[in-house]
Amino acid sequence: MFRLGILEGVAGTLQTAQPDAAEYAAATDGAGMIDRSERGKLALSGPEAVAFLDSVVSNDIAAIAPGSGADATLLTHKGRMLAELRVLRTEDELLLDSERIALQALFDALRQFAIGYQAELHKRTLETGLVSLLGRGVDAILEQPPPAEEHTHVLGAFAAVPVRAVRTRLGIDLLFESGEHQHVCAALEAAGVLPLSPATTECVRIEAGIPRFGIELDETTMPQEAGIHERAVSYSKGCYIGQETVARLYWKGKPNRELRGLRLSEPVEPGTALRQGEREVGALGSVTVSPRLGVIGLALVRREAEVGDILAAGDGGAAATVVALPFGHDADEGR
Repeated sequence: MFRLGILEGVAGTLQTAQPDAAEYAAATDGAGMIDRSERGKLALSGPEAVAFLDSVVSNDIAAIAPGSGADATLLTHKGRMLAELRVLRTEDELLLDSERIALQALFDALRQFAIGYQAELHKRTLETGLVSLLGRGVDAILEQPPPAEEHTHVLGAFAAVPVRAVRTRLGIDLLFESGEHQHVCAALEAAGVLPLSPATTECVRIEAGIPRFGIELDETTMPQEAGIHERAVSYSKGCYIGQETVARLYWKGKPNRELRGLRLSEPVEPGTALRQGEREVGALGSVTVSPRLGVIGLALVRREAEVGDILAAGDGGAAATVVALPFGHDADEGR
């Protein structure tokens, strides 16, 4: 049976991920799949949809060409993140998706600030299925895979079902009408794509150093702290919510915290406090036992905890070595 998606409520993922060996091989060197239809999905249409979204979120939406996309954030006036989202532009509309936990804040903000714009907001969460394909072999599954650049997308068909194939850092996402979900998943399995557990997909995400809103990131996080500002924030476009704060930090300051990788001496539960000497400098976000890298995790830590420093993880004697992201094969050295 095709397995449930990663996010059945973020709290359900807050444990050390133990990937299955066969699934891990498929998700890295072959082709694996996981249902992510639970992600929040919206659409904007109308002659001023682009201008409207450009005034609300952090990235340069006007610069996105049809068939492409970008990451963005919805910020508070103090520059804290209410949502991280993906924006895809088609010929007719803008497609948005985010972690489900951030959907309400995104929907409320778009509805609130749409006054005065010729733009219409559409709910798409229940209407649209989303399956993520992971692994180096996913391009061979589709007759027309998207170009190699992240967020590029093409409209085609799979198993006689219209699908939008979107390039991701880890593979390809397929978007389609939710009523075709079982048919698409069955056809993918018949094509040799292995269903993946949340633990395996989380492992691959952590290895790639990709933070998740609701785990590493929340409403207290600024894009610069999360390490996503280079791909999700524009410092040259016009005004948007929270622009002044994030621009001031970018040009004149340094974030107090930074997203870092951690190599752990033993499995430690997410949420465990990280200490440098007597001072608490952060808490573990996601943790996995990687078949390639051993026990690793992600965390927002204070900037004084530099790459190479060894932190205490909890009170049980576990050690956490701070490393730069993404994790690389060089992390195997000296293990």
